[in-house]
Amino acid sequence: MRFNPGAIIMGFRLSPSSLVRPARALPLLLVLSVALVACRDKTPVMLSHFTAFETQVDVSLVALTRDQAERAAALVAQDFAYLERDWASDGEAMDRVNRLLAQGEPFVPPPSVLRLVRLGQRLEIESEGLVSLGLGRLMRPWEGDTATTASRHPPGRERISAPVASAPSMAAIEIEGLTLCGRDPALSLDLSPVARSQAIDLAIQHLKDLGVRNALIQAGGELRAIGERSGQPWRVPVLHPSGSAVLAIVSLRGDEALATLAEQGHAFTDQGRSDHAILDPRTGLPATGARSVTVLSTEATHAATAARALFIAGAKDWRRLAARLGVRQVLLVDAEGRLHLTPSLAERLERLDVEAPIEIVEPEWPTPAGLDDRPS
Repeated sequence: MRFNPGAIIMGFRLSPSSLVRPARALPLLLVLSVALVACRDKTPVMLSHFTAFETQVDVSLVALTRDQAERAAALVAQDFAYLERDWASDGEAMDRVNRLLAQGEPFVPPPSVLRLVRLGQRLEIESEGLVSLGLGRLMRPWEGDTATTASRHPPGRERISAPVASAPSMAAIEIEGLTLCGRDPALSLDLSPVARSQAIDLAIQHLKDLGVRNALIQAGGELRAIGERSGQPWRVPVLHPSGSAVLAIVSLRGDEALATLAEQGHAFTDQGRSDHAILDPRTGLPATGARSVTVLSTEATHAATAARALFIAGAKDWRRLAARLGVRQVLLVDAEGRLHLTPSLAERLERLDVEAPIEIVEPEWPTPAGLDDRPS
């Protein structure tokens, strides 16, 4: 993971060395700088980017001096580097964790991994198994066979039938104090469904603790924004599922997160036919009920995991699952290109593609006890 030497902040080119200076004085500097900002509408946005979790991470900071922005950006990069070291599927840390889980003996994992195991157990229940961090054996054949963009091929049915039949569950991991113990050798952790969004949430919290009040961090289709962009809301584009155009604009202000999961971001071509690797764990095959899902929430992790669950649920079942996940702001583009949009997101969405057919519908909230749909 590295900073791009060509990153620009306030018109200055950042050198790699300036971005790895010790940040011990950062907290006081940041707190003081925020208090001294007077003209928010004239405050420049300071931008930087680096690579982590196999994608570009963009960091936008407001109301900081050049030196403070350099240090804050370096701190975010350090946060991502630490987490990527522990969470990367092909890293030494996860290789050790999965090996010890398969052995069925108690062991102490890295604290950041323990955190995600706890989270994964909850997410698996809430998403009815559509989002699971225990599907490493299912995911690996797809990752191995889709390493290049020119001629990718999905794995043969025999390579995915066994992982699907075994149906590994995060419940098979016992947690006692700081230790984990695996009870199902078919279970293998793959933290990719939550890794980037969790890193965003943790980095935003770190910036908030240091006194930063206006920032945006984006990694791929996942982002979280706090405060404002020089006195204006953060205007975030939502791309068409093909990635070829902007479908709509959403304005974020305060502390909000947005995640878009689209077929284009996971696409490959097999014998001239376009496909993607967003897998339905019930079949082991690419989900077919949606082309993209955008979810707006208060945390990037909730938005990203809900978007994945709703993508897999598809147009027929997303409303019921959205209610179960507590999601109110959703945009789903189905396989035919029709937009399914909740009223609360429709109120704040600036549509640029006004030709696409649209249906505005609420999630299927449970009927309160004592009430039903029977006529009076």
